[in-house]
Amino acid sequence: MSPTSSAPSLADKTFGVTIANLTKQFGSTTVLHDVSLDIQPGEIFCIMGPSGSGKSVLVKHIAGLECATSGEVRIGAFDAADPATREKVHLALVFQAGALFNSLTVYDNLALYLREHRLCNEAGIRERVMHALSILSLEKAVKKYPSELSGGMKKRVAIARALVMEPQLLIYDEPTSELDPVMGATISEIIATLREQTAVTSIVVTHDRDLALSIADRIAILIDGRIQAQGTPADFRAPKDPAIANFLSPVIDLKNPRFKQLENS
Repeated sequence: MSPTSSAPSLADKTFGVTIANLTKQFGSTTVLHDVSLDIQPGEIFCIMGPSGSGKSVLVKHIAGLECATSGEVRIGAFDAADPATREKVHLALVFQAGALFNSLTVYDNLALYLREHRLCNEAGIRERVMHALSILSLEKAVKKYPSELSGGMKKRVAIARALVMEPQLLIYDEPTSELDPVMGATISEIIATLREQTAVTSIVVTHDRDLALSIADRIAILIDGRIQAQGTPADFRAPKDPAIANFLSPVIDLKNPRFKQLENS
């Protein structure tokens, strides 16, 4: 699946991301080691890796929430660490847990950003909110509160809230976590469909092998803060590297369970 450059876009321009020799240290601990990636405009790029591999720290650098020890991250021509970049690039994050405000209805959760930044009058806000909800088939949930939503609906509302910002770069943090397989597949379909409809660049941090192999244009595997491999989904269907194969298709061995190997490590 390749980016669709002719697709209609909610934004004026789509940005790629260039990560060059990025290293991040916290005290004496190095979390990212000389990471380099080139994410193309309009691409669905999946970042995979075990827990604790540095994925969240990498995403924080892309979002401008962390500053590199060395190296750089650029969104288009702009330095991701420069606060002024937020005024030039529409970047939206879809958080793993949704991060919805429980005291607000679905409508008000989506409208909050527009109201806080005074981007539209109320008629304009309603138009953008209802358009985003219609894309995700959530019109009937408009008056509901987060406590009344299923896990899958919360994920969809979180994505709709991101769409209200008319993003040029959209980052998903574990979008299928805590979902059953059918709803996980539904969220994967949503991510792919949104790219076709809006041409937005999508970076997906995920443990979901099926999601990555089904909808990604390219995948990078991050292990212990280093890029161990990157390529197309076809490159990862039968990986030759034992570490990559073990991560993507771990074998359950009841005679030699993994947790026993962790006892003294």
